[in-house]
Amino acid sequence: ETLKAFDREVNEFVDYMFGPRDPRVRGWFLLDSYLPTFFLTGAYLLCIWLGNKIMKNRPPFSLRAHLIVYNLGITLLSFYMLIELILATWEGGYNLQCQNLHSAGEADIRVAKVLWWYYFSKVIEFMDTIFFVLRKKSSQITFLHVYHHATMFNIWWCVLNWIPCGQSFFGPTLNSFIHVLMYSYYGLSVIPSMRKYLWWKKYLTQAQLIQFLLTIVHTLSAAVKPCGFPFGCLMFQSSYMATLVILFINFYIKTYRKAPSRTAVKETPATTEVKNGFHKDYFATANGLQNNKKAQ
Repeated sequence: ETLKAFDREVNEFVDYMFGPRDPRVRGWFLLDSYLPTFFLTGAYLLCIWLGNKIMKNRPPFSLRAHLIVYNLGITLLSFYMLIELILATWEGGYNLQCQNLHSAGEADIRVAKVLWWYYFSKVIEFMDTIFFVLRKKSSQITFLHVYHHATMFNIWWCVLNWIPCGQSFFGPTLNSFIHVLMYSYYGLSVIPSMRKYLWWKKYLTQAQLIQFLLTIVHTLSAAVKPCGFPFGCLMFQSSYMATLVILFINFYIKTYRKAPSRTAVKETPATTEVKNGFHKDYFATANGLQNNKKAQ
């Protein structure tokens, strides 16, 4: 009874803050109450803290087979979401500059169903970090990495409850495309014989930053030429994406633009951690809107 009362108070508070929810998504898994999303996020953060303590004096796990299956699964899910979003928005005649929440009828429901999978994929992607913990790759569990994973899951709970279609389609469409490229790379990189063929990893860095910028431009376009999509949501999304751009550019400058010292150049072996201009730590930050490198 205490938990039910707490759950009711929490949901009354978020309803007070954001207004009436979209009735089209009532009853969908994990959406009616904020507590599951909140507790899963807390469990994620707790696993990082406890996992690092537990693994401190233990040997790292290899997890090669697990990583291949996991990355293949995320790649296929991302490909499904990409194709389904393209088809659903085409069916609904979505306006690229600004699309409201109700004019496309059944196509809006179709988009909302795909975006639910996009929301749910964010809790699946918590495993990115758990694999880092189990493989003792703690240097890759950066602030940007954890910030992105934890916030995206919570933000998309709000998106699905209040703005589950319309203008919300664009970011997930871009991100699903990027994830197809990234997670397929991660899966292939686990296989030693495939690594010499993975020539395109340096372009993933550029694609990730372009994704952020395009999403901001697309979001603000709806503010310039309104179509009924909530203005406050547009401003929040633009602000959140701006934080990712700032953090990512800061990382990018430190990683790629910092000139190596003469000593570092002399000490760098022939097989280096930086290949084709792409540093290994990039994958600790770029997942969905940033992702993680799963294998050496």
